[in-house]
Amino acid sequence: MPSPENVIIIGSGPAGYTAALYAARAELEPLVFEGFAWGGLLQQTTDVENFPGYPAGVGGPEMMQQLREQSERFGARLVTENVTRVEFADDPGGLHRVWVDDEEHLARAVILAMGAEHKRLGAPGELELAGRGVSYCATCDAAFFKDHDAIVVGGGDSAMEEAIFLAKFTRKVTIVHRREQFRASAIMLDRARSVANIELLTPYVVEELVPSPKGALQLARLRNTQTAEQLEMAVTGAFVAIGHVPTSEIVRGAVELDENGYVVTEGRSTRTNRPGVFAAGDLVDHTYRQAVTAAGSGCQAALDAEWYLRDTPVRGKALAA
Repeated sequence: MPSPENVIIIGSGPAGYTAALYAARAELEPLVFEGFAWGGLLQQTTDVENFPGYPAGVGGPEMMQQLREQSERFGARLVTENVTRVEFADDPGGLHRVWVDDEEHLARAVILAMGAEHKRLGAPGELELAGRGVSYCATCDAAFFKDHDAIVVGGGDSAMEEAIFLAKFTRKVTIVHRREQFRASAIMLDRARSVANIELLTPYVVEELVPSPKGALQLARLRNTQTAEQLEMAVTGAFVAIGHVPTSEIVRGAVELDENGYVVTEGRSTRTNRPGVFAAGDLVDHTYRQAVTAAGSGCQAALDAEWYLRDTPVRGKALAA
């Protein structure tokens, strides 16, 4: 039976690496299973201009590499493997079990930071044009489309928020939704309609996103869901706002999840319903979903874990389990 770790961190990205940094500086020697897709969604982002401390901006992959190296500098142990199974203790002081395939690891505390994935359209050209006109975050990328034409795909509050923010920069924003009725709240829909350079287009779906000869987005092919009418729009930006999917499958049944699969935490803390198990970043956040807020919650999770370890002795029978 392996000796128990103080802290195991599952996942990386701003939340996971910040949690690793704080835990390492507290001399907890965290073991981090960062996953094969380490760095999270920022690995898919070309330029980040809204993270504090980078006045000239920074590439997403570069920033994640720097966060990674910073956590290692203080003693975090990074393992580029995916966790495949977990089993969490019910009582304070119990040991938690984490598996990578058949290899078992024990921990007094666990921090969950597996993040979330953007829901994708599944349209031809979407993946190829990610970072070249296709974006999933207007707050992150709107400034790159100043005086351009763009579409926002979606019908909920998030789509309205994306369009309103994007409209501050672009010449024109068209919200494309597959149904005539929007899921957005009345107040958000009214706000979007009140912006002069926002138009609503229903009921249409994106059939294809077409690149220019230089490889950037230049055309969106749309289809009317009722009449099958085809429509082509010359755009350089396509913002997909149809929701997120939290990467919580491995902890389903192990911790409490909400109806959308996000891990539930207690109040303003990072505590889950399992003692000694904490969650941070986009895995719990379906509101803000920014790198800086994820990093902040990673800090909170590490502090919560540190205080838990300080105040909670290991149960004797747990060591013998």
